Amino acid sequence: MKTSILQESINHDMESAGMNYTQELVDELNLLMQFDLNSIQEGIKIHSSAGKDMVRAAERLHEKGITSQNDGGYLTDFGIECAEKAQTLHSVLK
Repeated sequence: MKTSILQESINHDMESAGMNYTQELVDELNLLMQFDLNSIQEGIKIHSSAGKDMVRAAERLHEKGITSQNDGGYLTDFGIECAEKAQTLHSVLK
């Protein structure tokens, strides 16, 4: 089945607007899914053996002010909001 001109235009617009999830964003979302929002007193710890992609995702979440430590830690207030939205989106799309 051929892709329509409209669909090609939409795909191009999405790519140029940066609207696709990169692997880095997917890694960050997957990490946010690991937090138990029923108990925000529980953090997570990313060990160096977790793989460089997850280690780097944890570092990026910390740089963005989402977690308290660069190897996981606890969610900040902003991080709780982000994790809630990530987990809600996951529930809707699954």
